[in-house]
Amino acid sequence: MKIVKLEAESKKDILKNLLKRSPNQYEAYAETVNQIIEDVRVRKDQALFDYTKRFDQADLTADTIRVTEEEIKEAYSLIDPSVLAVIKKAAANIETYHAKQKQYSWFDSDPSGIILGQKVTPIGAVGVYVPGGKAAYPSSVLMNVIPAKVAGVERIAMVTPPDKDGKIYCGTLVAAKEAGVTEIYKVGGAQAIAALAHGTDCINKVDKIVGPGNIYVALAKKAVYGHVSIDSIAGPSEILVIADETANPRYVAADLLSQAEHDELASAILITTSREVAEQVSTNVDQFTKQLSRKDIINKSLDNYGYILLADSLTEAVETANEIASEHLEIITKDPFSVMTKIKNAGAIFLGEYSSEPLGDYFAGPNHVLPTNGTAKFFSPLSVDDFIKKSSIISYSREALEPIYPDIVKFANAEGLTAHANSIAVRFED
Repeated sequence: MKIVKLEAESKKDILKNLLKRSPNQYEAYAETVNQIIEDVRVRKDQALFDYTKRFDQADLTADTIRVTEEEIKEAYSLIDPSVLAVIKKAAANIETYHAKQKQYSWFDSDPSGIILGQKVTPIGAVGVYVPGGKAAYPSSVLMNVIPAKVAGVERIAMVTPPDKDGKIYCGTLVAAKEAGVTEIYKVGGAQAIAALAHGTDCINKVDKIVGPGNIYVALAKKAVYGHVSIDSIAGPSEILVIADETANPRYVAADLLSQAEHDELASAILITTSREVAEQVSTNVDQFTKQLSRKDIINKSLDNYGYILLADSLTEAVETANEIASEHLEIITKDPFSVMTKIKNAGAIFLGEYSSEPLGDYFAGPNHVLPTNGTAKFFSPLSVDDFIKKSSIISYSREALEPIYPDIVKFANAEGLTAHANSIAVRFED
C-alpha cells in the first residue's frame, strides 16, 4: 500500500478520488436502468422473465418465480448444520440489539382539554433486495429483514437473483426464513427493483425498498424513489483505521483487507501517527494478500483506493476521519474510547484491537447496512426507525381553543389565507 504524508493537498486529492466511487458518478448507466424500469412497468412479468433469462440465464415462469416452501425445506437439508447454528445466533443478537430501538406511540394532555401526541405505525409492505452474483450474503438478509420484523412490518418481500438453474443459495433462503421474510422471488437487478416499486402480476407493489446491490440496483432505487421510499443509495464498501504506535500491524492489515476484498471500488485507509506501524502494515498487507482467495479484487481496490496516511497527531487523524466520514471506522489506539468521543462522522465505530469490522458484519448485533461515500455526515445505519412512520395527534376542546383562536386568525390573515382564518373563526360566531 502507498504511504502518504497527510497534508492539506494530499487530503484534498484523496477526498476527490474517493468521490469517484459514488453512485452519483455513474449516470451513464441511468438511461439503461430507466429503460428496464419502464419495460417492467409496461410488460410486467414477461419483462422479468426476459431479463432473468438474459442476465442470469435462468428460465422462469409465473409458476416458478416465487420460492416455494419445498425449496426452503430443501435449503435447510443442504446447509451445513454448524452454519445454520451461527445464523441463528447472529439473528438473535441482531434482534436483541434492534429491539432496543423500538419506538412507541405517546400522548400528552393538560386539564384545559388539549391532547397532543405521536402515533407510531409500521410500514405496511417492505421489499428487500439481496445480492447474488459474485458472492451470497445471508448476513445481508438478517440485517435488512430483522429490523423490519421488529418494527412490526407485516409483509416482507425479498428479491434475489437465481443461478442458471433457477436456484437460490441455500444460506440465503435459510437466513430469510429465520429472519421472517414472508415471500421470496427469484429475480435480481434493476428489474427486481422495478417490480417492487410498480408491481407485476406475480409481485405486488411495496411501500419501501431496502438492501444493497450493484450500480444498476443503486440507480434503479434512485429512479423509483417517490413511487416508493428507499433506505439509501449505497456505494462501495469502505474502512478507515485510526492507529497509533500501540497498534498491532498484523491486525490492522487484516482488517483493511477485510473490506478491500468486497469490490474493486472498495476503499481501505489507515491513518497512523507511527511510521513504523505504517511500514509494517504495508508489509503485512502484501504478505496476507498473496494467501487470499480474492487477491485480484484486493489488489485493484488497494491500487486505486487504498492509502496509508502518516499524521502528525491523533487530533489530525481524527479531523481527517471526520472529513472522510467512513462507513466503517476502527480505532486501535492506547485509549480508543477517548478518541471515539471526538468522532463526529462514521457509520459504525469499532473500538480496540479485538473489535474488528467483520464482528459487526456478522454477529455483534448493530446493523451493517451503513452510510457510504461520506454520507455518514448526514445518514445513519439502517434501524427500526426506517420501517416505521409517525403521525401527529392533535385534539383541542372548545375551552382550550377559545382563548387562542384570535391569535390563529391573525396569523392566517397575515399570510393572506382567509379561508384558514375563517375555519377557526366560524367556531366562535355569535
